[in-house]
Amino acid sequence: MKIALAQINTTVGDFAGNLAKVEEALQRGKQLGADLVVFPEQTIPGYPAEDLLERKDFLDQAARGLEKAAGATRGGPAAVIGALLPSAAGLGKPVHNSSVLLVNGEAASTQHKTLLPTYDVFDEGRYFQPAAEHLVFPFGGRRLGLPICEDVWNDEEFWPRRIYSVDPVEEMAKKGSDLLVVISASPYSIDHPRLRLRMLKNTARRHGVDLVFCNLIGGNTSLVFDGGSFAINRRGEVIAKAKSFEEDFVLVDFDRPEPSVLEADDDVASAYRALVLGTGDYLRKTGFRKVVLGLSGGIDSALTAAIARDAAGAENVIGVSMSSRYSSPGSEADARVLAERLGIVFHRVPIEEMFGASLATLEPVFRGLPADVTEENIQARLRGVILMAVSNKLGALLLTTGNKSELAVGYCTLYGDMCGGLAAISDVPKTLIYRLARYVNRREEVIPRSSLEKPPSAELRPNQTDQDTLPPYEILDPIIEAYVERGLTREAIAARGFVPVVVDRVIGMIDRSEYKRKQAAPGLRITGKAFGPGRRFPIVQRYRRGCP
Repeated sequence: MKIALAQINTTVGDFAGNLAKVEEALQRGKQLGADLVVFPEQTIPGYPAEDLLERKDFLDQAARGLEKAAGATRGGPAAVIGALLPSAAGLGKPVHNSSVLLVNGEAASTQHKTLLPTYDVFDEGRYFQPAAEHLVFPFGGRRLGLPICEDVWNDEEFWPRRIYSVDPVEEMAKKGSDLLVVISASPYSIDHPRLRLRMLKNTARRHGVDLVFCNLIGGNTSLVFDGGSFAINRRGEVIAKAKSFEEDFVLVDFDRPEPSVLEADDDVASAYRALVLGTGDYLRKTGFRKVVLGLSGGIDSALTAAIARDAAGAENVIGVSMSSRYSSPGSEADARVLAERLGIVFHRVPIEEMFGASLATLEPVFRGLPADVTEENIQARLRGVILMAVSNKLGALLLTTGNKSELAVGYCTLYGDMCGGLAAISDVPKTLIYRLARYVNRREEVIPRSSLEKPPSAELRPNQTDQDTLPPYEILDPIIEAYVERGLTREAIAARGFVPVVVDRVIGMIDRSEYKRKQAAPGLRITGKAFGPGRRFPIVQRYRRGCP
């Protein structure tokens, strides 16, 4: 049996567009002699649809899309496709997350998803009714099990602590499945593709089954899906693998496996490709063509501009330099050089006159009070006003340029540098920013060397550097990673060799900055725990760690 993995980029609610991709893949499968074409999770409605799943008209369109997809299998290959199906009337949630085997125009078999994740970015228990049984379906001389994404993430031999009491794969194996057809919408984070592959190799070996895994590719709001679909034989050997971060169509024959397998990117390369894909899809899927961002001459805005150029095309990127009395000549020159090397549109809009007018206007209110962070924030907010004006006038999406380190500790200005429609690098720690910038420069110097070498600075007061306020990023980032991503206590973090008073200071800044993050633009998730829907803490609370 020849199986095709149709790794397609779907859009939530674009029923016609998603269906067109399905029909195109089925036609291609027919031309290549495929017996079965496998698609990602929630193929027709797109994933994740969130509260759209509570709208009857959305579910009705999804049902009609499934009927049309079934019709496309007449006279051609069968399909395993992700769909929404109604659950039993009057019991539980009204809809299932389902995998449907379509054969010659009919829905021949159906398996609902059992394990509905409600951790991190997932909230499937809010919407879906879990499966009541785990079935095996005969097809093409094989016995198919049709687990869906999370259903394969509960192997007791792989995980030291399981979060579900049932293992759907084990149940299917007990019923004689010899081929697992896994449809998935497994989002990207830096270490996730390796873990996913290692886990499913173990699954194939443990149960003695062949396995195909078709994963979603593309960006949907803050999530980036990397694809990387593959086939594994019962010995746990990868016999075919799709590309990462782009659509692909891979033909699999377990009797005649392909001799070569694509090599995976390293972490830095894959992170960069994820950011480009997420940014580009956010633009395309929300209807924007152009982007605008502030160019400070620093490393963060330089990296964001490079990502924007690769995502949208140089002609669609507008960089704006907004110097003040505290901007160094070198920074302004670096911004201009960067724009020239990227080939993007460049504008210089100084804020000095606006800043002076703002101080004069506020002088009666501020009289007798010393200058402090207020004056710094005025500059950041004036820049926000300018960038939002350009965004409004030119119909360009404003990209914020703040990184994860800054967002974690609140080293950013509400309604200033936080203004924007997408925070492209808000899940990228500062230390990784530098590695990504060097990746951009791997063939030629695009980002000026001075942007990489000079001390980071907001340039909002004379001779300012980030380290006037923050610990060095080589210390700050590991503490943030331990606290935010690993959930370690202050004692456990200090035990890693960090000065306890520094740990307490960083944790305090993180906790106090929740109100800023709640108002931040959506950001692209590339780490195991990003700020946004996957991390939920109250703004109003009095809990203090270490207190009874």
